[in-house]
Amino acid sequence: MVNPVSNATKAAPVQASSAVARQQAPNARTKPQPAITDTVQISAAAKNLQESTETSVQTSQEARSGDPQAQRLLAKEEAAQSPSTK
Repeated sequence: MVNPVSNATKAAPVQASSAVARQQAPNARTKPQPAITDTVQISAAAKNLQESTETSVQTSQEARSGDPQAQRLLAKEEAAQSPSTK
């Protein structure tokens, strides 16, 4: 069985001493650190999956912006759609 504590006292809040406040003041004047940026590299398999699941609109946008892989894909698709003239 649990017995309630009847003579519990609250601890007084700890106040920061002036020495601690003096130590924190110089830290506030230091330069802010630049944000850390990470570079992520996608594996070849993930790139192939991404390329195979993109829409024709995305492919044509990439081709217009100079992506050689998208340009080759569009040329290949156009060649397959046009009737051969032999």
